Amino acid sequence: MNYTKEQLIDALCAEWEYLCHDDFDPEVDLDASEYRAEMEKLTIEELIEETGTDDEGYTLDEYMENYS
Repeated sequence: MNYTKEQLIDALCAEWEYLCHDDFDPEVDLDASEYRAEMEKLTIEELIEETGTDDEGYTLDEYMENYS
């Protein structure tokens, strides 16, 4: 399945919010708007790499299902 850059950014931001929800450190972590701005600078290929997915273990489709 193909995903748009915006869909990938939205999913990465949703994952970021999930991971930082209980463990946000303002001294170290970007805030939500800063994180989104950093993701918007990346290409689609780089965004897919950021998801940490592959074709065998945790697929991009599974990732998108979890965070979309």
